[in-house]
Amino acid sequence: MNEDVDIKPGTPSVSAGRDVIDVSPPKDISKPSHAEIERITADVITQIKTVFDPEIPVDIYELGLIYTVNLEDDRTLKVEMTLTAPGCPVAGEMPIWVQEACIMIKGVNKVVVDMVFDPPWTTDLMSDEARLELNMF
Repeated sequence: MNEDVDIKPGTPSVSAGRDVIDVSPPKDISKPSHAEIERITADVITQIKTVFDPEIPVDIYELGLIYTVNLEDDRTLKVEMTLTAPGCPVAGEMPIWVQEACIMIKGVNKVVVDMVFDPPWTTDLMSDEARLELNMF
């Protein structure tokens, strides 16, 4: 007889007479060191550079859509970002893409992405790399 075993992240419990397997990674609760903050910051930039505005062939970091990144003592990563336009068709999805890209970083326990529109985004926020890619020189 085949019995399914529940596999869920979180606290172990009992299901159908068997222990549930905890597959969530262990959470690091220590305050990050200066060296670790530097590594995590570099990893955040690398991960955010994998997220693209679907209408523009440049990643959101080089576009200047990321305003702040802060790693809290409890290892919560807080990201403030904006969009090229408030009516962007992926406004509801892009913060989730950033969250999914950053949550896999070693040493980050949680990712909170806040969408802000002040100051409004302008092309002045783009990096030289983005300008070059978009032939804006």
